Amino acid sequence: MNILVLNASPKGKNSTTVHTALYLQALHPEHTFVFLPVGQRIKACEKDFSPVRTALEQADLVLFCYPVYTFIAPYQLHRLIELIKADGVDLSGKFASQITTSKHFYDVTAHRYVEENCFDLGMKVIRGLSADMEDLLSAQGQKEAQDFFDQLMFSCAHGPFITPPVKAPAREKTVYQPVLSQGPKTTAKDVVIVTNCAPNDQNLANMIADFRAALPYESRIVNLRDFPFAGGCLGCFGCAITGACVYKDGFDQFLRETIQTADGFVYAFTISDHYTHSSFKCFDDRQFCNGHRTVTHGTPIAYLISGDYQYESNLRMIVEGRVEVGGNYLAGVATDEGDTTADIKSLAENLAFAMEKKLTRPANFYGVGGMKIFRDLIYVMQGLMKADHKFYKQHGIYDFPQKQKKHILQMKLVGALMAVPSVQKQAKGKMTQAIVGPYQKVVEQAKKT
Repeated sequence: MNILVLNASPKGKNSTTVHTALYLQALHPEHTFVFLPVGQRIKACEKDFSPVRTALEQADLVLFCYPVYTFIAPYQLHRLIELIKADGVDLSGKFASQITTSKHFYDVTAHRYVEENCFDLGMKVIRGLSADMEDLLSAQGQKEAQDFFDQLMFSCAHGPFITPPVKAPAREKTVYQPVLSQGPKTTAKDVVIVTNCAPNDQNLANMIADFRAALPYESRIVNLRDFPFAGGCLGCFGCAITGACVYKDGFDQFLRETIQTADGFVYAFTISDHYTHSSFKCFDDRQFCNGHRTVTHGTPIAYLISGDYQYESNLRMIVEGRVEVGGNYLAGVATDEGDTTADIKSLAENLAFAMEKKLTRPANFYGVGGMKIFRDLIYVMQGLMKADHKFYKQHGIYDFPQKQKKHILQMKLVGALMAVPSVQKQAKGKMTQAIVGPYQKVVEQAKKT
C-alpha cells in the first residue's frame, strides 16, 4: 500500500510525532511510505502546491501526523487543509487516518476536526492513534503503535470506518442586516472584539456592528488578518522561561497590551472547515507565549459565530472547553441561525451583566480535567517551565489530593470505625444527616443575611 505521511509538525524531521510513523515504516517494509514535511514547509506549499497534489493523488492511505496544539491541530495543518480544499484535488475513496502525540489535552477534539475535514473530501476515515508524547519509548507504547497499524491495515481491507457526522441541511443564507440603533455608551469597561472577519464577509461585519450597538460600553475591534504574523507556533519552547517568542513580529506585546488588558473578550468568526479561517488558529497557537498560565482568569467571554453552529458539535465542545480551562465566564454564543437580532442583543446584555457582577461559576469536567493534565505536566517539568511553575504555585493550582494528609487521615479513621459492626448499627440511617448537616447550616445562615 502507498502510504502518504503528512508530517504537519513545524519541527519537521525533529518531530516526536513523526517518529511513530517512522517506527511503523521500519516494521513494515512491505508498504511504501512517503513523508512530506508539510508543517515545516507550509509557506512553500502556499507558493507551489503541486508536490503535495502529486503525493496525494498517488497515495492509497493518507496519514495525518501532528502534535496537538491548543485543542486542535497546529495552524500549519489548518492551513494545509485550506490549501487541499482550494486546490480541488480528488481524494474521494482514499483511506485516511491520523497519528498524534500530546498529553491527551483535548486530543479528542483535534482528531474529530481532522476526521470532519476528511469526510468533506470524501475519504474513508479510520480511527487514529492518540499517543502520549513518551509512549514510543516504552514497550507498551510500541505495542500499541503496532496494534494500531495492524488494525489500520485490516480496516482498509474490511472496514469498519468512522460514521460521518450529520451534515447541516441546505438553508437560504441571506446577509444579515444591522437594525439595532446606537445607545448611550460608557468607558467604564473595556471590551475587545477579536475577529478574523474577511473584507467581503458582510454578514459577520454586520453582526459585529449590531453587537457593538447593543453593548452599553465602548468597544474596539482587533482584526487578526491585519496582524503581520511571521508564522505559526514552532513548538520550540523558546518562550518557556522568558515568555518571549522567538519570532520578532511583536505578537507578545500585541497580545499582552492590546488584547489581554480588556475587561471582556468577544470572539467573532465565520465557520470554515469546521473551525474558522487559519488566521484565528495562528493566533490561538501563538498564545503559547503565555505557557500554560490562565492569565485572563475571570474575564467574561462572548462569541459571535456565523454559520451552522448547531451542527458543529466538535466546535461547540472546543468553545466551551476553551472557556472552562481558561477559568473564564461564558456569557453566551450568538449565531445567524435563528433570531439573530434578538440573540445578539441578549448576548450584549449578558456580557455587560457578567462584567458588572464579576460573575463566576465552578469549572465543569472540561475545565477540571484539562487543568489537572496541565497541573501534573507543569509539576514534572517545572525545571524547564519555570514561569508556569511559579504561576501554578502562586494560584494554588497544585491541589494534589495525595498531599491532603489531614483529610486522608480523617477518612481512614471513619473507614476503620465503620468496619466495626456495633458502630455500623449505631450509624445506620444517620450517615445522610451527618453529611447534609453542614449544608443546612449554610442555608440557615443565608436566611439571616
